Amino acid sequence: MSASAWGYDVHNGPNHWHKVYPIAQGNFQSPIDIRSKEAKFDASLKSLSINYSPASIKSIINIGHSFHVVSEDATDISVVKGGPLNANYRLNQFHFHWGPTNDFGSEHTVDGKASSAEKKYSSFAEACKNRDGCAVLTVFLQVGSAHPGLQKVVDALSQIKTKGKQAAFTNFDPSALLPTSKDYWSYFGSLTHPPLNECVTWIIFKEPISIGPDQLNQFRSLLSSADGEKESSILDNHRPTQPLKGREIKASFS
Repeated sequence: MSASAWGYDVHNGPNHWHKVYPIAQGNFQSPIDIRSKEAKFDASLKSLSINYSPASIKSIINIGHSFHVVSEDATDISVVKGGPLNANYRLNQFHFHWGPTNDFGSEHTVDGKASSAEKKYSSFAEACKNRDGCAVLTVFLQVGSAHPGLQKVVDALSQIKTKGKQAAFTNFDPSALLPTSKDYWSYFGSLTHPPLNECVTWIIFKEPISIGPDQLNQFRSLLSSADGEKESSILDNHRPTQPLKGREIKASFS
């Protein structure tokens, strides 16, 4: 398997990633199983300050194993700070992970991740090389009623049906996808797909938001194949949970 050929299928999925990315067997890998009863309340965890702006959202792209909604934020208009973070982080993109069924081994079917890079680094790629480089805000999506804030994203998927397709996507407020409660768990970990760099402060919201079955099916209708290739749907794009290896999960709530 080459560095460009990883995926989520039997022949190139998470069980094979360590062959090209040895860090896959490292001590700080993600995702992990959040066992809420074992998380420790940390009174020093501050409230999060999340300031997302529709003006920073520019495009949506099918990257073959998911889709990214991309933020271009040269003027720091979409910034996350506070909580466990010791610096300000600019929004880079947000994306989703899902499985082939509505109960693929997690309490919630889907999770959405907004990835941010610390402002002192010139690019997301550079930030990923540093332990303090990235922050990921995670929201669980529970299958139920359709989420009105998510519908604009779902409606745009028809423009990026195949791998490599990109379309303009503007005037969207990512804050619409955040839960009402900002209680969260936090731990140090990695990117959940190659290159799997251990550079992420994870912030995982306790409260889920909803996603309708039809909205989720639109995610699964995206293709991992490019135009002209045999069609292959993105039915599964989540990595199994990784060993905690002594890490402590902190909670902002008791």
